[in-house]
Amino acid sequence: MSNSLETPQISIVIPAYNCDRYIGQAIESILNQTYSAYEIIVVDDGSQDNTREALQPYSQQIHYVYQQNQGVSVARNHGLNLAKGEFIVFLDADDTFLDDKLATQLAVFEAQPQLGLVQSGWRRVNQQGETLMDATPWDYVPELNLEMWLRWKPLGTMGTLMFRRDWLLKVAGFEPGLAHAEDVDLILRLALLGCESAWLRQSTVCYRQHDRNTMRDGISQAKSINYVLDKFFNLPNIPLEIRLIENWVRYSTLVWSSWYLYYTGFPLEMAEYLQKAWQYTPFLAVETLTNWTESFVHYSNSLEQPLSVNQLCSLPEWQNLTTWVLQQTIQQRSQPLEAGIKLF
Repeated sequence: MSNSLETPQISIVIPAYNCDRYIGQAIESILNQTYSAYEIIVVDDGSQDNTREALQPYSQQIHYVYQQNQGVSVARNHGLNLAKGEFIVFLDADDTFLDDKLATQLAVFEAQPQLGLVQSGWRRVNQQGETLMDATPWDYVPELNLEMWLRWKPLGTMGTLMFRRDWLLKVAGFEPGLAHAEDVDLILRLALLGCESAWLRQSTVCYRQHDRNTMRDGISQAKSINYVLDKFFNLPNIPLEIRLIENWVRYSTLVWSSWYLYYTGFPLEMAEYLQKAWQYTPFLAVETLTNWTESFVHYSNSLEQPLSVNQLCSLPEWQNLTTWVLQQTIQQRSQPLEAGIKLF
């Protein structure tokens, strides 16, 4: 239901799965908005906790639907199909909006009617909702276009994005099977079709860090993001200038995946993904090893979680990887000589 008598201009879709602990705070953060022409659609994706009961106090202010557990992408698509608003926002049930989120993002659309997507910064908060840091990704990604989305993937949580509904319908929403990186997949498909994006250079969402975050599943996350890139680069209509950066995009994404596997406690898989990154590296061997280390430090610092380089380099998996890289280099150096001998 809309929070006002007018037709809702914005539809807020909340996919909910076993989130009775936080979903009340998510709803309250919408009700506290400075802008009121919205509707709230909650899609309960087969919760087995008290999610339905936690939503009872808001029964007059939300449109609640239940579905058998099919994953977050299907839940969001279900909400999208029910939505009446010209603009769509997806709020994860454990996150919250800052009070002027809807008004400020809508103002960007009104100032730039050609836009299909407005992206904002986000505030990382702890389990209790206390501020950890504000992410300001426009510092390193000043423009949002297909190349920048591919290179940097400046996404924190789905709630930072406001979409023009027509664009979401044009690409048929989220890929149903994806539990991770579904946001990257969606945005790459939108950008490839010509959907224009712009920054709102402020935080609009509190992104809660806690033990049950799906982001903690490092292996699935790494597989998903690289699957999304495989799918994207297999499309026939990739512009030449994007095709030319494919190796760099694959390399940097594999390095990020490796860091994330290390960060989430999977050192063996970390090494496997760095071996995959090696085939795309633009650097020589020692430069590559240096880049891997520097990248790990950078990604850890971006979460304000300083990384001990000594601890990283003392891992057996890292030491074995270093040996493997040097062996690959020796083999590569011998191959041109062998090829040359065969030619004459």
